[in-house]
Amino acid sequence: MQPIYLFNTLSRKKELFIPLHPPMVGMYVCGPTVYGDPHLGHARSAITFDLLFRLLRYWGFKVRYVRNITDVGHLESDADEGADKVGKRAKLEQLEPMEVVQYYTNRYHDFMRLLQVLPPSIEPHASGHIIEQIELIKEILEKGFGYQVNGSVYFDVEKYHQYHRYGRLSGRILDDLRANTRALEGQSDKRNPFDFALWKKGAPDHAMHWPSPWSEGFPGWHLECSAMSIKYLGETFDIHGGGMDLLFPHHECEIAQSIAAKGHETVRYWLHNNMITNNGQKMGKSLDNFITLEELFAGNHRLLAQAYSPMSVRFFILQAHYRSTLDFSNDALQAAEKGLKRVQAAAKSARALVVDADAPPSQELIQWEQNVLDALSDDLNTPVALAHLFEVVRWVNTQTDKKAAIHSQDQNRLAILLEKIPADVLGLSSEEQEDSGSHLIDGLMEMILEARNQAKVRKDYAASDAIRDRLTALGVKIKDTKEGASWERG
Repeated sequence: MQPIYLFNTLSRKKELFIPLHPPMVGMYVCGPTVYGDPHLGHARSAITFDLLFRLLRYWGFKVRYVRNITDVGHLESDADEGADKVGKRAKLEQLEPMEVVQYYTNRYHDFMRLLQVLPPSIEPHASGHIIEQIELIKEILEKGFGYQVNGSVYFDVEKYHQYHRYGRLSGRILDDLRANTRALEGQSDKRNPFDFALWKKGAPDHAMHWPSPWSEGFPGWHLECSAMSIKYLGETFDIHGGGMDLLFPHHECEIAQSIAAKGHETVRYWLHNNMITNNGQKMGKSLDNFITLEELFAGNHRLLAQAYSPMSVRFFILQAHYRSTLDFSNDALQAAEKGLKRVQAAAKSARALVVDADAPPSQELIQWEQNVLDALSDDLNTPVALAHLFEVVRWVNTQTDKKAAIHSQDQNRLAILLEKIPADVLGLSSEEQEDSGSHLIDGLMEMILEARNQAKVRKDYAASDAIRDRLTALGVKIKDTKEGASWERG
């Protein structure tokens, strides 16, 4: 198998990846908290680990890929205060919390499919693993690293730090946390402000709660990943991934509670993708530079010059190394769109090249194939891999212009470079697949407009207006003319 090197956040260096139980690889990635529409940040994390999942399988590894759904316990503040994010949305929309969870989980899956993100092997929900989380808390308490106060259970960071170093993953120093973390109102139950909740006693109006030995309440946010990764991957597994924003406190706390319960490291390689920024600023709702995937695909956000296809967005994300920041701009997205079309056009041109058994095989293509795979196996270096693919694109265009014949080995190698690797490893649809998707959308829109027209004929204007309003909400503009209705994106 091809050697694969990954940058381990814990050791802060690139390491040769050696699975614990080859050829099986256990991989756990933090999925979304399902209380809102997926955005560009979700897309980057999902595409990063989808790429790793695809690459491992390309090299013949079997992968048990676990990606969780956070549907309880993620409070508005990392300091264990505020409302549960899912519960807050449920109150605002006057829905059951699990209605919110199901709706936004479905939305997440829909957008991931558009981005060609493969589904994980297992997708556990935090709310479905309350028993496992309670049992893990019991272990932590038995080992002396937790304490109970008024029905809540907290992790004793100070006690843990006496035996293990807290802050190894993020580089935080406990003395600095002591000096800079102030006690907040309502946190008097904690021995130290930097201790974190393992179980919280639910307030009377808290929407989601379960019985436990300590109180009727709910688990802390960090606990779910430890409990579910151990359940499905064992007490020691290969890879744990997530966004850089989860490095502290989420993953740092996860390491502490797992080691406290089991007495040893549970994760061998930690991987983190970096953020997407906008003009150097982190994207966020408070800064009004936040773009959902729906807005991106429909083009109906003030920061967007046009709508962008899911494959253009995926190509845009792959153009930057996953550990570097990626700055959003219309110019960058438009460049990605053009770059993707160049690769797709070259794949089509390559199939049309004349094959001649007497033509000498290209040594350049042999080297480029190795270069592309070496780059991908070198900590998922997609910018370098794409640069080599564009060398192949230029080679194909040159052969096409010269009307040169190529050896059959070259044609096979071009199929690998321009079709198999882009589809199987990079997760990029072919031009034909995109065209097929466009035809499907056109056909569906014709059916919808015909149904709307029939409603108008029946003088059912409420149904006609409802169809128009639903389409408008999805970023589709309807134009009514004497000749009939037409539509356009955004």
